[in-house]
Amino acid sequence: MKNILKVGLVFLLGFALSGCTFIFQKGRRSDALKIEELTSQLDELSRAKMLLEERLGKEISDKQIKLQMMEKGLVITVVGDLLFDSGKAKIRPEAYPLLDKVSMVLKENMGGFNIGIEGYTDNVPIKHSGWKSNWELSTARSLSVLHFLVNEKGISPERLSVIGFGEYRPVASNDTKEGRKLNRRVEIVIQPKISKVKEDAATSLEPSGKIK
Repeated sequence: MKNILKVGLVFLLGFALSGCTFIFQKGRRSDALKIEELTSQLDELSRAKMLLEERLGKEISDKQIKLQMMEKGLVITVVGDLLFDSGKAKIRPEAYPLLDKVSMVLKENMGGFNIGIEGYTDNVPIKHSGWKSNWELSTARSLSVLHFLVNEKGISPERLSVIGFGEYRPVASNDTKEGRKLNRRVEIVIQPKISKVKEDAATSLEPSGKIK
């Protein structure tokens, strides 16, 4: 059962991260290599997840952080209230020890992977903090985490990207205080690399946009 789940996740990662549709053909060498590559990366992500679980056990048990293997990669979700004061984008000093632990794994154990930093807010309108909208706030918070990883921890900027989703990707209802707290978050996503696999024959691109 574990192997079946792994194969399924390999295919999901391939589709989710490739940006195009692959036509897998039985016996084709490039497809076998692609699956082998994704499986290897999935194993590496699984090892990173176990390492983070070991180093962040207290934070996970205190529900300050959550680890999930998703289609987009290994997702490290940090509660926004731990990182930032209300309406602010400056990282709170109390969050530095947690980010130190995460950045150490990103730098020392996940050097071959890109990192996406995604900011999210609840749906409470911006009133007094000076931001134009929750989009600006969520993006600024993502950038604060990026600059911390680059300037304080020496992670290569070429590996990093940021995005702000504002209030539009909630994981809980905004009708409750607890739900809004869950929606205020930053997700650090360790993204598998999808590289082209060399084939004996040249790869052709069909008019439909599908790789043959």
